[in-house]
Amino acid sequence: MNTNSRTALVLGITGGIGGEVARALLARGWRVRALHRRPGAVVGATGLGDAVEWIQGDAMCRDDVTKAAAGASVIVHAVNPPKYHDWAGLALPMLENTIAAATAHRARVLFPGTIYNFGADALPRLSEASPQNPLTRKGRIRVRMEERLRTAAKQGARVLVVRAGDYFGPRAGNTWFSQGLLANQRKVRCVLYPGPRHLGHAWAYLPDLADAMASLLEQDGRLADFEVFHFRGHWLARGADMATAACRAAGISTRRIYAFPWWCVRLAAPFVEVCREMLEMRYLWNTPAELDNARLCRFIGPEPHTPLDEAVARSHDWSAGNSKRDDVIASKMKASGQHS
Repeated sequence: MNTNSRTALVLGITGGIGGEVARALLARGWRVRALHRRPGAVVGATGLGDAVEWIQGDAMCRDDVTKAAAGASVIVHAVNPPKYHDWAGLALPMLENTIAAATAHRARVLFPGTIYNFGADALPRLSEASPQNPLTRKGRIRVRMEERLRTAAKQGARVLVVRAGDYFGPRAGNTWFSQGLLANQRKVRCVLYPGPRHLGHAWAYLPDLADAMASLLEQDGRLADFEVFHFRGHWLARGADMATAACRAAGISTRRIYAFPWWCVRLAAPFVEVCREMLEMRYLWNTPAELDNARLCRFIGPEPHTPLDEAVARSHDWSAGNSKRDDVIASKMKASGQHS
């Protein structure tokens, strides 16, 4: 396989990070393919249209992934089990399929990492070499995934892991910003902050993160077969500064910032998987976790960084626009006698 090929296969292009990496690569002149079970149903929703080569297939099918990756130098593994469901049963098999395709075609796997790998012993400042002693089930799965990727890099695949904090941005999907702070409100009337307001928290604005990933991919010749980088993003030493910025974007008073109702999550946890996951990850709101990006900056120069108010405003505007669009669709379906 020609490692100079500027073709990337994106798995999970309808998700926040997958879609943004696709946009960043397209802007740099790359050819981008997307594997999806029903491409005709999502091509319009992504806004990417014919700029992407759409391939019908399933990330859970090894043959589908391997065929779609033919001629690609990069496989973006941005696909996750939906709504936190069956992470243990689905996340690792999907990764195995990506590894098989990368090994077959000598492609590099771009793996968006998280800070779930780290327990309290590694905090508050995280380097690429910080000890990984996760406290949660999902954190343990994440560690196993990275360990598997490290092994794969010794067996013919090439790997780039970029870890970051909590995602936010336009098209970010199921994130703490949209579903926690803003609580999926059609019109933002209040902001719910999940942690102590005085403690720091790390946020990753997806367009900036995707731009950093694309910059790393374009320096492939400098990368070893297995590489890990940390993306600092918006490190807010006073975590509630994100809630304040969200209030500014929504045009509401900062007096409308309230504590996140963890008691509701605790009550629902025995019955709702997503709530159990949220409770497990709560420690990351109660302890600062800052990512050290010195190594990343040595590779690509200054980290891409959109000012906080601009990034939050873009995220809010997109969320509000989608709510209005959904209302229009719902009204049309109601008028035609359809049901959502």
